[in-house]
Amino acid sequence: MVANSGGGLTDADGGPVRHIPVLLAEVLEALAPAPGKLILDGTFGAGGYTSAILATGADVIALDRDPTAIAAGQAMVAAHAGHLTLIQSQFSQLADHAPQGGLDGVVLDIGVSSMQLDEAERGFSFSRNGPLDMRMSASGVSAADVVNRAKLADLIRIFVLLGEEKQAPRIAHAIEKRRAEAPFVTTRDLAGLIEIVTPRKAKDKIHPATRVFQALRIFVNDELGELAQALFAAERALKPGGRLVVVTFHSLEDRIVKKFFSDRSGRAGGSRHMPVVHERLATFDPIGKSMISAGDAEAEINPRARSAKLRAGLRTGVQAEAADLSIFDLPNLASLGKLGG
Repeated sequence: MVANSGGGLTDADGGPVRHIPVLLAEVLEALAPAPGKLILDGTFGAGGYTSAILATGADVIALDRDPTAIAAGQAMVAAHAGHLTLIQSQFSQLADHAPQGGLDGVVLDIGVSSMQLDEAERGFSFSRNGPLDMRMSASGVSAADVVNRAKLADLIRIFVLLGEEKQAPRIAHAIEKRRAEAPFVTTRDLAGLIEIVTPRKAKDKIHPATRVFQALRIFVNDELGELAQALFAAERALKPGGRLVVVTFHSLEDRIVKKFFSDRSGRAGGSRHMPVVHERLATFDPIGKSMISAGDAEAEINPRARSAKLRAGLRTGVQAEAADLSIFDLPNLASLGKLGG
């Protein structure tokens, strides 16, 4: 991943990261899988969480929007015949795959996987030259479409709001000038230009293209919107006593999860300066500490864990609330549909 909840970034988008499930012990403790329980893993990836959950005797429905992950996971499906169902789907649609009786748990590990970073042809990493793609589902609008077609003002907003890139105007103007001469095709096309426009200084901890690549990846895959809708879907799909466990890797994601659990905690409506308008019943109660981060030992072994944050909630018997995206204050950005080739 590329950023943490403190706003700091790593160079993870720049190269391969061996797949190690992050905060695995903490996830299992919060999720409490056991024989007879049905858990939905909304972000299957390389199957790290799913494998550990199956080992407890629980059954798993696993989702992934990436067809490559689905294909690679068929061996695990065969090895756990009858206990693992693997489905190609965006996790925002997880409620569509839950049984009528509901789920005992949902776990989400948000963001790009190490497998995607390792594959040059996917275009996620600027250290491996490949097509400027970044599509997790291998369909729809690509990063090249965005870079070559988005208006200057839209590029700046994407880089600022999704990448927290301070040099966004300079980079966007350089992109506009360069694409008038020739379109951006590969990851090195874009990373090379950014290196020229904003050279890496000796004190810099990350590559100058890190934030722009993060912003494009989040935008192309609508990662923030997907996460918000997945939280609402989990609220609908979990049975009373079911558990929602979410692991995030940067401030934009963590802020959404934090706002969701805060909103669903049953706090009274209205301003704190005015009389209470009405009291809302909680749809989730907190599990353990409000936020858990990786310990020093795990962070040393697995660099990806350094920015990880875990939040979890226990589903109450209160009816799910409306899926109101306004609680998240998501950034208003250009329409993806208008940028396609």
